[in-house]
Amino acid sequence: MRVSVVGCGSISRNHLRILSSMKNVELSSVVDIKKDRADAAAKKYGCKAYYDFEAMLKEDKPDSIHICTPHYLHVPMAVSALKEGINVLCEKPCAISEESLEILRRAQDESEASFGVCFQNRYTEAVRSVKKLLDKGVYGKVISIRAFVHWDRGVDYYSDEWHGTLEKEGGGVTVNQAIHTQDLMRYFAGADTACVTAHTFNDHLRGVIEVEDTVHALFEYENGVKGLFNATTAFTDNLPVMIDIICKRATLRIEGDKAYVIMLGRIKKLRLKDKESLIGKSYWGKGHAPLIRDFYDCIEKGKKFPVDAYEGGKATEEFLAAYKSSETGEKIYLK
Repeated sequence: MRVSVVGCGSISRNHLRILSSMKNVELSSVVDIKKDRADAAAKKYGCKAYYDFEAMLKEDKPDSIHICTPHYLHVPMAVSALKEGINVLCEKPCAISEESLEILRRAQDESEASFGVCFQNRYTEAVRSVKKLLDKGVYGKVISIRAFVHWDRGVDYYSDEWHGTLEKEGGGVTVNQAIHTQDLMRYFAGADTACVTAHTFNDHLRGVIEVEDTVHALFEYENGVKGLFNATTAFTDNLPVMIDIICKRATLRIEGDKAYVIMLGRIKKLRLKDKESLIGKSYWGKGHAPLIRDFYDCIEKGKKFPVDAYEGGKATEEFLAAYKSSETGEKIYLK
């Protein structure tokens, strides 16, 4: 299968390295409007460099593309590829507005190609192990969830042409960094989000960026589970994400790539069979490789990839509701 990686920034390095190690996958091209970045990636992985996305689609005609571009380009690029019958694996978020999400879902429905969203944290061993325990009901039903994302993003991070802008990034910490944790909360709750009450702030870089650096939100899920969510990029370090799932008979905790059971005042560490090596930054987790392998396994077997425009788009619906709640001061119900 011939694959093109679109966008040669930081996260693309994970995709390129993983794809280059996979059997039955040929890296045919890379694309970036910045010639030096495209050339460097093409030289390293022995493929062709393009500086125009549409030109790549017409000339290279890959079987799949991986979209690793700024957020505002995700939908138009995905739609163009899907119309050509090209499979698409897209970095999060898959869309940054209700209108663009609807367009993306329609394009997926009308295409015979596969579409997937890169929520790689669903594929870490810690998350998989905890999810299995929840699905089996080992510690009883889930009652509530709390999650913390405390990271550091300074002025340098926002020095490019799109980070920190409403038009191109679509938001701040809620859209970019903490969206993975937000997705996991719903995943662990085992039900879609019914409503959101949220407050967003810019405490750290006021006047420097247009978007929020801090969010506090209450998610209420359709099965009655409540989720408390706190995320910020105004901290001084990138701490491991922590999620507590409070069940009837115990609390399950994920902290970074580790998982624990807290019961009767005792903390027991789960033994994880984690064979994945870390690629990229530690707080990205180890899930990219198993997610990408699963995406291509689903294509080969003719199966639907589990995190498509509908499932992956739920995170978009949630963060848009969070912004609306913060703006209006009201609880926002999702349709």
